[in-house]
Amino acid sequence: MTVELYGIPNCDTMKKARAWLDAQDVTYVFHDYKKVGITEDRLRRWIGMSGWEVLLNRNGTTFRKLPEAERSDMSADRAVALMLAQPSMIKRPVLEAGDTLLVGFTPERYDAAGLGNA
Repeated sequence: MTVELYGIPNCDTMKKARAWLDAQDVTYVFHDYKKVGITEDRLRRWIGMSGWEVLLNRNGTTFRKLPEAERSDMSADRAVALMLAQPSMIKRPVLEAGDTLLVGFTPERYDAAGLGNA
């Protein structure tokens, strides 16, 4: 099974997730969507699996700096447009492993998904 980890390298939560995966000897491919970007198809697939409300990082400074008019009346289409324009608005990390999609990181969730070596 291929494990793909999406995010940006300097994010503290990303560092924790990568350290946990490394400690568990999980082989993964890292996708830096700030450098490489992200496709609309992939974003829409993730939204279909988790919902745009989960995927859009409303707590980050990039989102909070938006004018109120851009933050209100959010929809899936508006969320996709924002995340495509500024990938740092995507909650981090996003981990894909087969049919599994995990948004955010906790060791317990990664373990529950069968990623740990325990």
